[in-house]
Amino acid sequence: MISENIFPVIFENVAMQFGKHVVHRDINLKIRQGEVITIMGPSGTGKTLLLKMIIGLLRASSGKVTVFGKSVFEAEQDELGDIRSKIGMLFQGAALFDSLTVYENIAYSLRERFSLPEAEIDRIVSERLDWVNLAGIENKYPPELSGGQKKRVALARALASSPSVMLFDEPTTGLDPTSVRLIDDLIIKLKNDLNITSIVVTHDMESAKRVSDRWVLINNGFIVADGEPIRLLAENRFINSFVTGRWEE
Repeated sequence: MISENIFPVIFENVAMQFGKHVVHRDINLKIRQGEVITIMGPSGTGKTLLLKMIIGLLRASSGKVTVFGKSVFEAEQDELGDIRSKIGMLFQGAALFDSLTVYENIAYSLRERFSLPEAEIDRIVSERLDWVNLAGIENKYPPELSGGQKKRVALARALASSPSVMLFDEPTTGLDPTSVRLIDDLIIKLKNDLNITSIVVTHDMESAKRVSDRWVLINNGFIVADGEPIRLLAENRFINSFVTGRWEE
């Protein structure tokens, strides 16, 4: 129970390969409750695969992933459903239903997961939209929204179930600088106001500098850097090369 509360997500000796192609060789990582951790690395290093392992969409070739004290790879379907109910995910493309209104997009996940009265769904939808500074757009459709607004609606939808952990897959890709700042501010707000653990996969180094308590850099199947950004920038040659664009495979 202690590890579940302090470290909601733990990777132990995780290896992943597809045929002869090895992605992860030995990933060991403990993610602390309430921290914002950014996972970075060159393309093809399996960053998004780690997010998929956390929610049980992908099983590692070997090793163990523990989420909220339960082994994801050994979990029964009902246990996996319980794990997923405590996790929100913001996909790279927002993944909203264009044929549904903003209200219906957010309410959809609530209706799928829980048996709630409509009045309670109304309250949650309104509260989450207000939280992402989009109050009053309930009746709009996704095609009417900007890219940044779509991302914030998707975040409101992910927050509807009051998750303990949020997963972000390239949350600022394709956004203008103002929208990037808004998303960054919301990630920080998740930590400060709700004590939510955020695991971010991004290539946006300026965003990573703003939001992160901790950076993890993956290369050649291993974690080659893990720590506070300021310390890593000063001391770690892998981080320094990656951030300055002088990375060599």
